[in-house]
Amino acid sequence: MDDLNPETKAHPYERLTPDMVIDAVESRGYLSDARILALNSYENRVYQVGIEDQNPIIAKFYRANRWQDEQILEEHRFTAQLLELEVSVVPPLEDESGNTLFEYDGFRFALYARQGGQAPELDNLDHLLTLGRAISRIHAYGKVADFAHRPALDVQSYAIDSAEFLKNSQFIPDSLAEAYRTLTRDLIEKVETAFSKVDYTPIRIHGDCHPGNILWRNDAPHFVDFDDARNGPAIQDLWMLLSGDRQQKVEQLSEVLEGYQEFCDFNFAELALIEPLRTLRIMHYSAWLARRWQDPAFPMTFPWFNTERYWAEHILELREQMAALDEPTLAIF
Repeated sequence: MDDLNPETKAHPYERLTPDMVIDAVESRGYLSDARILALNSYENRVYQVGIEDQNPIIAKFYRANRWQDEQILEEHRFTAQLLELEVSVVPPLEDESGNTLFEYDGFRFALYARQGGQAPELDNLDHLLTLGRAISRIHAYGKVADFAHRPALDVQSYAIDSAEFLKNSQFIPDSLAEAYRTLTRDLIEKVETAFSKVDYTPIRIHGDCHPGNILWRNDAPHFVDFDDARNGPAIQDLWMLLSGDRQQKVEQLSEVLEGYQEFCDFNFAELALIEPLRTLRIMHYSAWLARRWQDPAFPMTFPWFNTERYWAEHILELREQMAALDEPTLAIF
């Protein structure tokens, strides 16, 4: 969990007042018009800050103790290089010395140009074709080298560590603890087996490429928030674009991969990782909420978490994933 101030027991973000946000932005040479809007972000804190006689900018304040500086800077360099290749991403703004990571009163932060847009229409096959092309260009560059400092998307960090944290915490009700323990044990075994059967090369990926991190504008996607960028399988950036029943997913995947293969080869063996990756995401999400529960924003935003009903529904969802892992892999003909 996050470290609290040992004297006040306060969470670090409680110090991040609107005045401090404005002061931090102005410390980089901007003059704020005092308009500030908190955006939907919980892992970090993100604000739109008005600037005198200029467009507003986005200020992102990093959660303490999550990333090392070099890990953050590696993500910054990756997005800057993608933009140089004319991939529509939003890298952090540089100062006159080329710096992108700043510090103010104990908070690390970065500044970004504001990017407008709306979520892509995932039931629109033309949108999916375009998304496949765009993601393939990210991956084509992602294959050039690995991240040296950022972690990999793997079973250990997303499933094993998540399950161990929750089993050793006080979050799961006693009446459900044994069901969670045995179910996650079996799921991890199935997921590890699935990964062992797929021969793939990890590449640099967005890592959290859900529709909320894609802004559609002027008939094109713009990718934001590479905070979870890491080394992993290419399919991780594709499977969250799929929804509906099996036939719908096959049609959607066909469009995505048609666009994808215009710029980058795809290893079709990775299709067998879709449900294992979904399982990792589900397990990781519950542990993420638990790890962040001392952050005051989390009980307010996720009041349904840490209730017996939540854990009962979570266990039911994991049982459904157990069945999904036994279903045939999606196939494109």
